[in-house]
Order: sequence, then structure tokens, then C-alpha cells
Amino acid sequence: MDITIQKTVLSLRQGDITVETVDAIVNAANSRLAGGGGVDGAIHRAGGPAIMEECRKIGGCPTGTAVITTAGNLAAKKVIHTVGPVFRGGKSGEPELLRSAYTTSLKRADEHNLKSIAFPSISTGVYGYPIQEASDIALSAVIEHLKGKTGLELAVFVLFSNADFTTYCETLKRLVDV
Repeated sequence: MDITIQKTVLSLRQGDITVETVDAIVNAANSRLAGGGGVDGAIHRAGGPAIMEECRKIGGCPTGTAVITTAGNLAAKKVIHTVGPVFRGGKSGEPELLRSAYTTSLKRADEHNLKSIAFPSISTGVYGYPIQEASDIALSAVIEHLKGKTGLELAVFVLFSNADFTTYCETLKRLVDV
């Protein structure tokens, strides 16, 4: 599913983010940048040791912020590592931290003059964020950014499961009245 916001295409796809040919893929990292399971582990395995080498030099990344590294062996040029919140019921600042994970990633892309970016669904795996709420925050944050000044020409959400893809499609239709 694709829509255009100003001059940027916003696309939703089901698939594997590690094979996306974009300027940057976003990694749902942990605060130690230590690799892990889910999308984080998949990106580190596919990208090879160069990513971890740069992550070790950076040292860490607080929740809601983002850092950028090489993409190693990936088709993408860069990896933007961001840390989403662990869901604790939604009353501990999780919505703001999740929004910040997306907006800070977008800022890193703009700072590095990147033209395309691919996101996973941040915090919805082992961090337990409910997919419906997370999709609303994610898409709202990205749409808002794309309505402003940005050099991005393509922003993609790559959803691993059909259920997540369907949820994001329904959320996007509701948000932009497609």
C-alpha cells in the first residue's frame, strides 16, 4: 500500500527488512546496542560484524533516541538504531518514547541527507507494545514528519507478519482517509 505525502512516498510492505534496498533501515535495538533477538538479531546476522563493531564504539542509546552506523553486508547503506520502550501498560511515558524513537530516527536520516528509510514495527515484539496503538503512533509520527521539511523521498514500513501488515494498512487508511 502506497500513498504520497507532499513529495514523499509512504509505503507499507510485508517482508524482511534486512533485504530492503534503501539508504537506511531502522533497527529496533536495545539500549546497550548489543544485538539481540527479533529484527535486531536479524539485522546484525545479515549485516555482519561491522555493525556490531561500530555499535561497541558508540556504547549505547537511551530509549527514544537513535544513532547511525554502517550497514555492513546489507543492501541498505546505513542502519539507524533506535530504542523503543518496553510496554508497561502505557502510563509510564511509553507513547512519547515510542514517538520519539520514530522522530529521532527520521532526524538522523535528514542529518545524513538520506533519501529513503525503512522501519520495522518498533517495540511490538518482545517489548510487548500492542500493535494497534504502536501502528497509530508510528504512522502518525512519520506522516507528521513528512509534512514538514525533509529530504526523504521514500519511507517504508516493512512488517514481518501478515497480521501486523494488515493492522498497519487499516491504521493508515483511518489516518489519511484513503
